[in-house]
Amino acid sequence: MSTSESITLPYSVEAIRADFPILHQMHHDDVPLIYLDNAASSQKPAIVIEAIDAYYRQSNANVHRGIHKLSDAATEAYEGARLKVRKFINAGSKREIIFTRGTTESINLVAQTWGRANLEPGDVIISTVMEHHANIVPWQILAAEKGFTIRYVPVLPDGTLDLDVLYGWLRTEPVKLVTVAHVSNVLGTVNPVEEITRRAHEAGAKVLVDGAQSVPHLPVDVQTIDADFFAFSGHKMVGPTGAGVLYGKRDILEAMPPWMGGGDMIARVTLEGSTWNDLPYKFEAGTPAIAPVVGLGYAVDYLMGIGMDKIHAYEQAITQYALDRLAEVTGLTVYGPEASQKGAVAAFTFQDIHPHDLAQVLDTFGIAIRAGHHCAMPLHTHLKLNATARASFYLYNTFAEVDALIDALYISRRKLTL
Repeated sequence: MSTSESITLPYSVEAIRADFPILHQMHHDDVPLIYLDNAASSQKPAIVIEAIDAYYRQSNANVHRGIHKLSDAATEAYEGARLKVRKFINAGSKREIIFTRGTTESINLVAQTWGRANLEPGDVIISTVMEHHANIVPWQILAAEKGFTIRYVPVLPDGTLDLDVLYGWLRTEPVKLVTVAHVSNVLGTVNPVEEITRRAHEAGAKVLVDGAQSVPHLPVDVQTIDADFFAFSGHKMVGPTGAGVLYGKRDILEAMPPWMGGGDMIARVTLEGSTWNDLPYKFEAGTPAIAPVVGLGYAVDYLMGIGMDKIHAYEQAITQYALDRLAEVTGLTVYGPEASQKGAVAAFTFQDIHPHDLAQVLDTFGIAIRAGHHCAMPLHTHLKLNATARASFYLYNTFAEVDALIDALYISRRKLTL
């Protein structure tokens, strides 16, 4: 049996857990909560919750438009969050940071602006079999209208992408865009997005990276990666729902048409026509999600205060421990590469027990996991599976919680295979 006793941790997990109110509640009134569904959404520290509460109590007003103290305070908090995000991912300018409702909206924004303006019949875009639906469906919708072709990079038996296929298409096909997940939300595979971007640019293609599963868990430098677009969500990185980010290179964003029309995204409106505001406001029509963005700014503060390098190191340790413990369970199959090549995710099947049944029984032990296709149906079809169970870890999970999961799996098997 694996042991956690000899592992040196980069921070005090108990000190981190003290910051998260929800982790100290009882689940079903009689068992403590063990939250292992972080790939779906993370929990929130008190500093984020209190920041949102303080905004509504003390400075609630619309941004950019009012000439009064409350509006000035709201604008300062909202734009302050943009500066924090810029620093967090090392963007070149705050104008390259566009606030959206999440990764899904960020990808749709690119599809409906850059994609609509630049893709046409005969063009090819490359996606992958391991993508979240949010990085498949928007392109399928646009392809049906515009007539371009989508090619999907297959997944190898070890859970990594077949990069030879990808690079072969870049050499032989008229590829306009490569759109790829930085980290798979099912397999946990960390894709070599810097190398993919370099190869795509050499072929004259643009690159969009879905960073929903990477930005919360490891250091991300968008200038080093060099992708043209990078999308992620606040709610997966200890921030609130309703706040997401699209990073885009400034020259590309400048050339793109706006997506939605309305207030704040215009410079001038007449009955004969309109002109657009400067970046990033050209893409932020209407009243934005001010409170969630303020909360996102505090989430960035919280993560940077700990250090993304330390968070990543801790998650690698707990993921390795979890994979070792899961390997002890007879009849359980984990999907994806080894811990050194994946994020803090373990998707698995357990004998012939349906993942939904397993998740329901685990819930009675206070253990929250995800079960289903995880918005990655093509990947599950490739794996010849209808569903998987998924335990996903974050900076506040403990090795003891992994042990509790293993113990509960044994009990669940007895309950479900009688």
